[in-house]
Amino acid sequence: MYEHLKVERRDEVLVVRIVRPPANAIDLRLLEEGHAALEELRADPPGAVVLTGSDGFFSAGVDLKVAPTLDREHQGRMVAGINRIFAGWYGFPRPVVCAVNGHAIAGGLILALCADYRVGATEGKLGLTELRAGFPYPAVAKAVAQAELGPAAARILMLRAELVEPSEALALGVVDELAEPDDVLTRALEVAEQMAGLPRSTYEQVKRQLRRETIEFAERIVAEGGDPFERGWAGPETADAAAAILRS
Repeated sequence: MYEHLKVERRDEVLVVRIVRPPANAIDLRLLEEGHAALEELRADPPGAVVLTGSDGFFSAGVDLKVAPTLDREHQGRMVAGINRIFAGWYGFPRPVVCAVNGHAIAGGLILALCADYRVGATEGKLGLTELRAGFPYPAVAKAVAQAELGPAAARILMLRAELVEPSEALALGVVDELAEPDDVLTRALEVAEQMAGLPRSTYEQVKRQLRRETIEFAERIVAEGGDPFERGWAGPETADAAAAILRS
């Protein structure tokens, strides 16, 4: 059914795996498939969900080969799609555990931040590099990053726009624990299975209590638009900045 997603049931837990080689980068097709998967899961929620990637990448974020080439209409669609996917996972009514199986960069890391618990690998780079690539943050992406990271961590990651090692990511609160690469998914499944047994209606209520301000903001952006970057998201600096990253 999906070209870039694989969905697998493990008892009460569904594993949603991103499979878009080589780096699981985000394009319009992946955003469309992600939204479709979310709608299916909302219609029949599992006990819990584990989000993960493949081949040493959780996700490298927005596809830097594609995004700078988009016209204004498709830039708008990209920003709206990013806002919608992050809003959907951040407010998902059941437990969401992220198995960060490797590199998680820019929008890929923000997708991980949407989870309720994050297991990182001891190998891989993590960071919020949107600034370095010449992209401002879509509204929901910024809101999730600010909600999930402490002020100092958000300042360091968003304004330095550099990649960090897993140990530093753990210290900054980006991930909740680390595991060896071969054990990341196993550990995430253990946590998800534990959380799947929590009372359904109460979990949804408590999650919304905890995240109410950010969830309501995200839902409003998705429903009404109003993101100032929904048009003209990639500016004149973007192509050169993105190309420099791809060369590095």
